Amino acid sequence: MGIEQDPSKHTPSHTRFQRGSSSIRRPHRRAAESSATPSGGVSYVSTPSMVGPEEYDYDPIDTDFYLLAKSYFDCREYRRAAHVLRDQTGKKAVFLRCYALYLAGEKRKEEEMIELEGPLGKSDALNRELVSLERELSTLRKNGTIDPFGLYIYGLVLKEKGNENLARSVLVESVNIYPWNWSAWSELQALCTTIEALNSLNINNHWMKDFFLASAYQELRMHNESLAKYEYLQGTFTFSNYIQAQIAKAQYNLREFEQVEVIFEELLRNDPYRIEDMDMYSNVLYAKECFSALSYLAHRVFLTDKYRPESCCIVGNYYSLKGQHEKSVMYFRRALKLNKNYLSAWTLMGHEYVEMKNTSAAVDAYRRAVDINPCDYRAWYGLGQAYEMMGMPFYALHYFKKSVFLQPNDSRLWIAMAQCFETEQLHMLEEAIKCYKRAVNCNDREAIALHQLAKLHCELGQTEEAAFYYKKDLERMEAEEREGPNMVEALMFLAQHCKTQKKFDEAEVYCTRLLDYTGPEKETAKSLLRGIRYARDVVEHFPP
Repeated sequence: MGIEQDPSKHTPSHTRFQRGSSSIRRPHRRAAESSATPSGGVSYVSTPSMVGPEEYDYDPIDTDFYLLAKSYFDCREYRRAAHVLRDQTGKKAVFLRCYALYLAGEKRKEEEMIELEGPLGKSDALNRELVSLERELSTLRKNGTIDPFGLYIYGLVLKEKGNENLARSVLVESVNIYPWNWSAWSELQALCTTIEALNSLNINNHWMKDFFLASAYQELRMHNESLAKYEYLQGTFTFSNYIQAQIAKAQYNLREFEQVEVIFEELLRNDPYRIEDMDMYSNVLYAKECFSALSYLAHRVFLTDKYRPESCCIVGNYYSLKGQHEKSVMYFRRALKLNKNYLSAWTLMGHEYVEMKNTSAAVDAYRRAVDINPCDYRAWYGLGQAYEMMGMPFYALHYFKKSVFLQPNDSRLWIAMAQCFETEQLHMLEEAIKCYKRAVNCNDREAIALHQLAKLHCELGQTEEAAFYYKKDLERMEAEEREGPNMVEALMFLAQHCKTQKKFDEAEVYCTRLLDYTGPEKETAKSLLRGIRYARDVVEHFPP
């Protein structure tokens, strides 16, 4: 950029010093001398063309301007990069200048958010470059002089301004022309918040479309459809770690933890320094209470790169499993310093505050999580739990309803909502029964719903329904070889119910099983057994 071009080859308006309006003038060298110094040529920039090689056929001077601007851009000097390209009209230069201006506006917005942040961590800071960028890119699109990367920036600007319908159309246009720009697909996915919006897109068939649909299905909580897509893609991309991780993510959302664990173990064998998605693996190890495996994973990622939000979350999970909640919060806060929009850290920190009985801090953390992603059912569920702890069941119910709407196949959410209906303030037992029934249909692994259904029907005087659910609960406990107070309660109720129904043989079986227990239930069973035998004798000797 410091070499003046030969005026015999370039008109004065195309010399660098004229363009830069510099007051410094140097005598230009002879053509023979200048040819000894290699100029920055097109060969240094290799960008795939969409229409043909002439798309990016640059004059050497323009290439030098572009390379200088790209260097500034890589150093995050965005306004400086845009200034260098102010007179360039090539498509690559227009894209880089607009993208640099957009990022400069985003950078300033971030700074203003920190400076003007309110008590709840919110501010009204805006990207001030959006209006001028929209005007320029809209004109280029109307003139037909915009390329797919320019369309991507235009879609990004429209999305930020809230013009979602036009943003979708522009981004679809971009990916149809150049389907390999994953950033454009990602922005398009963020605009498809419903299956109707996704199905309305007119996208050309391409293998990148399958990657997009698989990812979009996952965000729309269509986990089985997403899993099917990724398994189909795995047929072609057999050794793709990315696809393996996405399959694990889909199975994690389906709560198939055993398969998730197997996939992540394989991932770590193939890619031992991988940190991406490992926080999800740590959640699985946490849920399964695998202390040694979680400790090993935390040590591993910490040595690989301790300044990654995922690493901090994994270490936070490790300390949480050990019951050291203050240390756990410290690492989640560290993750948020590295990336304040890291959703997992906000949600997990909320869980830790719930454990520490600091409900106000938990509510704040969960609210920050739902601000980042309103579709995060865990944060809504956390808010419900926090308000339930504060004895505010109406608020809790509101948030549980939001969580169950987003994740209708999670039995834990239905159980939480049912327990809310059971509270003294609400005491809506019929609604609670409906929720428990939904939990049973959603494969209630904690085996809470069946027992609660039996108790509620008993409380409402519906003995036949209560007996039905006690029997089902008893069968489940027998299959899982579980003992405990629930089994005693079920056997006691069924013994008395069968006696009332004059099913003496069945009642005697339940009573005999109760004799195996020690404590008051054994004495009750003995008394009940005597009563059953007496009642049977009466019926046999004095039939009705």
